[in-house]
Amino acid sequence: GAKSASPQAVFCERLRAARVAAGLSQRELGIRAGLDEFVASARVNRYEQGVHQPDLDTAGRLAKVLDVPLAYLFADDERLAKAILGFARLQRSEKDAVLRDLFP
Repeated sequence: GAKSASPQAVFCERLRAARVAAGLSQRELGIRAGLDEFVASARVNRYEQGVHQPDLDTAGRLAKVLDVPLAYLFADDERLAKAILGFARLQRSEKDAVLRDLFP
């Protein structure tokens, strides 16, 4: 069967894809996530390349700036990633209805 990507590789790809989808440069994302403006671009680049890994607090700030749930950045299955993103974008009442349908 197909070998699954490492959690770090998944994070790198999802971070890059979410940043591109948000229309942000690496520098803009880093600065908005609270990184020092002089290292923001290089740090985000290293996160996307897998050279360095952000701590969970930093990963959470990156996710918040990108308007994606933190879990999305770590979802190792494409269907799960889409489900996380879709669910997060629902209104509270819609989320409740989905959960009732899935877990009666």
